[in-house]
Amino acid sequence: MASLTCTASDLALLSSSSSNATAIASFLCGRFSSISNQLSDATHAIDNTYLLFSAYLVFAMQLGFAMLCAGSVRAKNTMNIMLTNVLDAAAGALSYYLFGFALAFGGPSNGFIGRHFFGLNDFPSPSADYSYFLYQWAFAIAAAGITSGSIAERTQFVAYLIYSSFLTGFVYPVVSHWFWSGDGWASPIRADNLLFDSGVIDFAGSGVVHMVGGIAGLWGALIEGPRIGRFDRAGRSVALRGHSASLVVLGTFLLWFGWYGFNPGSFLNIAKVYGTSGGYYGQWSAIGRTAITTTLAGCTAALTTLFSKRLLVGHWNVIDVCNGLLGGFAAITSGCSVVEPWAAIICGFVSAWVLIGFNILASKFKYDDPLEAAQLHGGCGAWGLLFTGLFAKKAYVNEVYPGRPGRPYGLFMGGGGKLLGAQIIQILTIIGWVTATMGPLFYGLHKMKLLRISTEDETQGMDLTRHGGFAYAYNDEEEFSMRPGMMMTKIEPTNISPSSDGRPSPANV
Repeated sequence: MASLTCTASDLALLSSSSSNATAIASFLCGRFSSISNQLSDATHAIDNTYLLFSAYLVFAMQLGFAMLCAGSVRAKNTMNIMLTNVLDAAAGALSYYLFGFALAFGGPSNGFIGRHFFGLNDFPSPSADYSYFLYQWAFAIAAAGITSGSIAERTQFVAYLIYSSFLTGFVYPVVSHWFWSGDGWASPIRADNLLFDSGVIDFAGSGVVHMVGGIAGLWGALIEGPRIGRFDRAGRSVALRGHSASLVVLGTFLLWFGWYGFNPGSFLNIAKVYGTSGGYYGQWSAIGRTAITTTLAGCTAALTTLFSKRLLVGHWNVIDVCNGLLGGFAAITSGCSVVEPWAAIICGFVSAWVLIGFNILASKFKYDDPLEAAQLHGGCGAWGLLFTGLFAKKAYVNEVYPGRPGRPYGLFMGGGGKLLGAQIIQILTIIGWVTATMGPLFYGLHKMKLLRISTEDETQGMDLTRHGGFAYAYNDEEEFSMRPGMMMTKIEPTNISPSSDGRPSPANV
């Protein structure tokens, strides 16, 4: 948009030579400047409203996580897993406010870690407003929620509090600084010295969010070991099915809805023109395209999983389809803004097989993840980063990351291998960083006997032993049959035969 500001001399030349010419010019320029300021204020308001709405959508994903987790565990641990999801948000809010946001985006700083805005001191700044903090906090607690699914049904409550605060306050912020901050060593938006002349393109966090949460969960589940009964004495896999497919499906739909804030919202603003002002094409168009690529990747992964699992196991499984859908979303999150819609279909198709393959490996190596979180978010997130290095389109890369016309793009799109190399560096760096931080944390909790609950608690269920009672007023008969004492039974209807006087017989009442 052309500037409406001017100086008095600009209009004085166009006016008469009378003594009032300068005064008239000053008056008109003042009006133009006022209009320009109002348009600038409106642009800021529109962009902040868009970012706030996106933050609300991403936060709504916590409800989806809670429902998905609750449906994926057995009924006797429902209250426990729901409480951990609440505390991921609550503990994460304080740790991210005090430390996390500053370590992630506290610039100017070095390439490794931020150093300003602790406790939001001296914030907001010309570069970011409060809406930006809220949006980034919603991302941070999403990473913590991923990890909680991997270690569900066997983890002490205090361990959840410790790891969630540590992940959102330190581990995740450092990674987001590396790849999203303007000072990060591998960021695509830093001013100079870009990694492989490109920087890493992880637009909405296949690596920063999903891989971080998935790899953290991997180490937690490995150190804890599988749940009791997950593998029999011969080492064969035994399905410990969740108690509510309905909650899983509803949670998946809520996550799907929230992903439209997760991916399109990562543009951070909407009122931005590409090219000449007044056209129909701008950042709003890229946002719409990003929503489409997100949708196509998830839907393709869901359908691929549906038919693949039908061929592999012989039935249609809604739980597998939901996980496949989420795997497609996790994969497309990296390149959603820089790939064509047709490429998103390829992303979703491959991500479904990545998830199936990692699940087969998990069963083979006796790895137990109740929500398949490490396989889904870690495995599919890594594939998403590679996919971006292969299919990123030159025109879209230059739109989303302007200012460097010669920036590398996807290998299969003719852009060479530099971007793919940067993506591989990100995968290895995240694996190394999360392993070096979360691995020792979980191991330390294990050695201090603060990680895993007792065998008795795990058998009876944490709702009863740790949280004062069950989440529901009833349980399945098989749950009660494992414990001595009174057991609730179903009351079946009886046939009531009338007596000779027409009243019900006492024997049948």
